[in-house]
Amino acid sequence: MTENAIEIAPDSALIVIDVQKGFDDASFWGPRNNPAAEENIAALMDAWQESGRPLVLVQHASSRPGSVLAPDRPGYAFKEFVADRLGQESLLVTKTVNSSFYGTPDLADWLTARGVRQLVVVGIQTNMCVETTARMAGNLGYDVVVPLDATHTFDLAGPAGLSLTADQLAAATAVNLQGGGFARVVTTTEVLAAAEPA
Repeated sequence: MTENAIEIAPDSALIVIDVQKGFDDASFWGPRNNPAAEENIAALMDAWQESGRPLVLVQHASSRPGSVLAPDRPGYAFKEFVADRLGQESLLVTKTVNSSFYGTPDLADWLTARGVRQLVVVGIQTNMCVETTARMAGNLGYDVVVPLDATHTFDLAGPAGLSLTADQLAAATAVNLQGGGFARVVTTTEVLAAAEPA
């Protein structure tokens, strides 16, 4: 097996993070990257449901005043393609911070009860909740796979006039996760091929 080859376990869990309508509000978030993210997330959700692998949907309930992701705002709802794929067997985790491991119900407890040791992490935003969840999963000892093209983010301003584009932030996430040993960064196509039944 080559260094970049991946194997998807029969009980690998797909963690779909914060694919909510509020992220479509360009006036709130600014320019985004990777317009193919939603199509790739949908393809992965379909593959997971067809194979009977566990599917976890994470929903961000923002407590920040004026947030488009506040529970009482229309933007809190999942995007239609996710809502259409929400099955009764899917776990729904609600969180108020970046890490999906600090939500309700407890994600780690749920995974442990099922013996799940591999996570495929996708969603929004690449450098925020996806990266934070993947880092924490790596710290907790999970085998973490991140198909970067099934995520997207937005341009972001930082200190002292420093700002990065969404693509630059995604590249930084890829380096942080794989270079830092938290996760393997791959493509949706690679995951789908590895997830196919033998």
